[in-house]
Amino acid sequence: PKKLRTRIKSGIKFVDDALGGEGFTPSAVTLFTGTPGAGKTTLMLKMADALTGKGANVVFNTAEESLFQVKLVAERLKLKHGFRAGQEIHVPTLLENCKKIIDAEPNKPFFLIVDSLQCLNDGKNGIHTNSRTAQRALAMITDFCKENFCNAIVIGQVNKTGQMAGSNVLKHMVDSMMTLSVEEKDIDLRGCRVLQMVKNRFGGAGGT
Repeated sequence: PKKLRTRIKSGIKFVDDALGGEGFTPSAVTLFTGTPGAGKTTLMLKMADALTGKGANVVFNTAEESLFQVKLVAERLKLKHGFRAGQEIHVPTLLENCKKIIDAEPNKPFFLIVDSLQCLNDGKNGIHTNSRTAQRALAMITDFCKENFCNAIVIGQVNKTGQMAGSNVLKHMVDSMMTLSVEEKDIDLRGCRVLQMVKNRFGGAGGT
């Protein structure tokens, strides 16, 4: 389809470089992981602001922090373009609300940023979750993006060793996977953030 040939740049050069230089492909879902404290949420807030500045509709859905905390971070980062922020953990409701935004302005690119996957509930077992909830939630988001030619970046939280439960299964479900870490071994780069694209069906992969 013609829509898949149109790339959408994030507005952050090093993110676009990690994606292969062309930006996001409509319908693509990206799983974003990394070591605790590396700055995943901060980077996604900056990207939400940058995408909005380039004309996209963006929903930043947080279940990790309160909306007030998100507002405080946005003020600290001096974000200026604005984006929608939500705090919905029920995936069907979240996607229903996203569809309303897409239908209201169908010609605008749409991005859903989720922080984080482990906090979502697909609703299959009511208010209860289990070990497969994250997979089902990610599958619902993936299907939604394919049906509506929109994009999602889903943060996946990891433990102190950098491992995420079900990471191999989740990695195969998405179109691309980014990681963000803090360099500790290389003396010259110690303390620097390293963004790496470890999988990308629609472009190059590598680190920046």
